[in-house]
Amino acid sequence: MECPHLSSSVCIAPDAAKFPNGSPSSWCCSVCRSNKSPWVCLTCSSVHCGRYVNGHAKKHYEDAQVPLTNHKKSEKQDKAQHTVCMDCSSYSTYCYRCDDFVVNDTKLGLVQKVREHLQNLENSAFTADRHRKRKLLENSTLNSKLLKVNGSTTAICATGLRNLGNTCFMNAILQSLSNIEQFCCYFKELPAVELRNGKTAGRRTYHTRSQGDNNVSLVEEFRKTLCALWQGSQTAFSPESLFYVVWKIMPNFRGYQQQDAHEFMRYLLDHLHLELQGGFNGVSRSAILQENSTLSASNKCCINGASTVVTAIFGGILQNEVNCLICGTESRKFDPFLDLSLDIPSQFRSKRSKNQENGPVCSLRDCLRSFTDLEELDETELYMCHKCKKKQKSTKKFWIQKLPKVLCLHLKRFHWTAYLRNKVDTYVEFPLRGLDMKCYLLEPENSGPESCLYDLAAVVVHHGSGVGSGHYTAYATHEGRWFHFNDSTVTLTDEETVVKAKAYILFYVERQAKAGSDKL
Repeated sequence: MECPHLSSSVCIAPDAAKFPNGSPSSWCCSVCRSNKSPWVCLTCSSVHCGRYVNGHAKKHYEDAQVPLTNHKKSEKQDKAQHTVCMDCSSYSTYCYRCDDFVVNDTKLGLVQKVREHLQNLENSAFTADRHRKRKLLENSTLNSKLLKVNGSTTAICATGLRNLGNTCFMNAILQSLSNIEQFCCYFKELPAVELRNGKTAGRRTYHTRSQGDNNVSLVEEFRKTLCALWQGSQTAFSPESLFYVVWKIMPNFRGYQQQDAHEFMRYLLDHLHLELQGGFNGVSRSAILQENSTLSASNKCCINGASTVVTAIFGGILQNEVNCLICGTESRKFDPFLDLSLDIPSQFRSKRSKNQENGPVCSLRDCLRSFTDLEELDETELYMCHKCKKKQKSTKKFWIQKLPKVLCLHLKRFHWTAYLRNKVDTYVEFPLRGLDMKCYLLEPENSGPESCLYDLAAVVVHHGSGVGSGHYTAYATHEGRWFHFNDSTVTLTDEETVVKAKAYILFYVERQAKAGSDKL
């Protein structure tokens, strides 16, 4: 929006002496000393944390306001309202009096000058930090071993995601999806979309929450986020623009309470699928998909209409087979899926760790077998038999008719009791390589030797006791190395650490035809 308060609120000029030392994105709040979401006041250059942390930037504005009943001082007061501040990470400008992000500038271009100065400070700090790390790598044998790949020492190129206030559920899913190569590459190769017109056309966008629903694009913000995650920056990326779009189109996720990562993933994929089906900016994304030779027609699974990259990558088909126990009538129906939700068998639910010695360890195979085994439906799930013309006892069995290119397995760790939703904290053993899905297929004889083998690409883990609390992190493999993504922090890890994780969501990628390895 065009803010009318810039001339009276932007009073600082780019001067290194007025700003704290170090990179702007890691500056600390002058009140609580938090370095999460720092904002700099463009009136006095003081630094405070954003409203998603402790809200001291907004309190700084509120404390600076003087009752406007004294008309003699109104002109003097208007010169120092402390109403405009700038995000030290994304360089977006925000006005508290307008309660919105700002796209215009002062006549002297002071906002852009401050923005460029902060960017220069960030780049200088990054260069100095990189030089320091290079010296540490040269002098440290341990670090050299950690970062040694194919005989050469490399730096961590992964980028973290800032937590905007209990948004770890979103960060864990975004980091996992960013490491599914074919899915991620499709979005990164899409052309950028211009969503603005009129006075703001041609200017760089610093997100505004006042945009109408027709002027936001989940696909575009998702594309921008994926592009930022592997650009090599050591500074955590703030996904605030994507989060605002999520707020607009997914009301379930408004607010800053902890959310369920699996539920968010399903909503995200569903809405990406719907937007890609409709196309935008005059380009049909479904048409682009049809032209993509790597996603052949045989790999498409249509969920709610035409196929998109979402269904081409994650889409599979289940056969649901129900048999009436009275007359033997068999009913079959086919259901498309984007992920499979697996129960942890009840006999394993007291097993909390891998090294516990009270019985066998639960494996992913146990969960898959429980999902596909023949099950007799209880009295609350009586089947309406069309031959008997009434509800009868029956059995149910699932078969997988078509496997997806990326198999997403959700372990059902949260269960409702009378009043609470409890967590099943059982350790479930899962393979890093060679998950064999052939025995769960409806027609296994029609599948090739390699087409049913899957290798692990990412794992989402929930830490804590309940779905409305705790913390989400993710493990993912990129170019042969495993990383641990914990919001803004990204660290190299190893396979031994990954396999010990209590998985919540597992992403397995179909193995390409090559020499086999150990199977599950």
